[in-house]
Amino acid sequence: MVDTMALLPPFVRSSRTPRTRRSVVQHLAVVLPADDEVLLDAPDDRLAPALVAAGQGTWQTASTLLTATRASAAWEHRDRYVVRLAAFAGARPEWFEDWRRAAPHDPDMLLVAAQRAVARAWESPARAELLRELNPLITAAARGDDRDPVPWRLALDHAHGSNAGHKYFEELWEAAIRRAPHHYGCHAAALRYLADSWHGSHHECFDFAETAAQDAPADSLVQALPTRAAFAYLTDGCGPDIPVERLSAAADRAIALSARFPAADPWPAKLRNKLAYVLSRLHRWPDALEQMRLIGPYATSFPWEQLSDDPLGCFLELREEIRLHAASGHPPGGHSGRALSGDH
Repeated sequence: MVDTMALLPPFVRSSRTPRTRRSVVQHLAVVLPADDEVLLDAPDDRLAPALVAAGQGTWQTASTLLTATRASAAWEHRDRYVVRLAAFAGARPEWFEDWRRAAPHDPDMLLVAAQRAVARAWESPARAELLRELNPLITAAARGDDRDPVPWRLALDHAHGSNAGHKYFEELWEAAIRRAPHHYGCHAAALRYLADSWHGSHHECFDFAETAAQDAPADSLVQALPTRAAFAYLTDGCGPDIPVERLSAAADRAIALSARFPAADPWPAKLRNKLAYVLSRLHRWPDALEQMRLIGPYATSFPWEQLSDDPLGCFLELREEIRLHAASGHPPGGHSGRALSGDH
């Protein structure tokens, strides 16, 4: 591990008050995994066997996993697993095509098929036109299990990408929240749509995110929605300033949620990766370092892929920057809006 104390300028090391020296020692004592131990988008213990089996050409493990998420109404897990399995099917389609042939009416297969098709269309310059052709596929997925909000999250993404009007989007939104009032995936999809519809009007996006978080249970992932709005604001180049107090309040909500999960767990890793970035932009270095400690070896593509073509490298670079700032005893930033420095 890098000796960060040796990297500090001599005048910084020699001019500490006793209290600050204790802070330096405390933050240097935080043990983080070595760079070569950090994993990008590592699956959890339930998803990993499904991906291994798919890599070996069999689909039954993925089917069993998704069936279990429906049976237990574990919608947040189901949403993440569908996205990961669809991405794997895009790269290695043989196992999925076997699944499609063996169980053409399986609601789990239909959902993975719809997710894969929408993701593929989003990457095309002809996105809107291609997405409009996928309506029957999304409808079939939605009919698979009427309780399931995940097809409706997908429908919201589809409506966003196909430039659907507000009225149609609102109808989909109402259908989604009837099924799961606090499903994070649906809320994140709605926030993305609103961000594009209200380009530059970040106050409205914060209003939506904050209201949703206030109405959600304390352990709901929706508590992190204001941090998603903060990330969008901090990485955007337009719109009026958001007061730093509002950004910090969003981060505080996410810190409270992060504390509910065990350390070094892949499940909350995406929340913590995003939160660490926001805290760094707010110059809240000790808080950011604590999130890096809780992240452990689990880096996630989002948000770093939004900032760099090398998401893992971006994560590692910021992690070291956070550690150095926390060790140097730099006070939290007191700036607001675009005045925050340290863009990545």
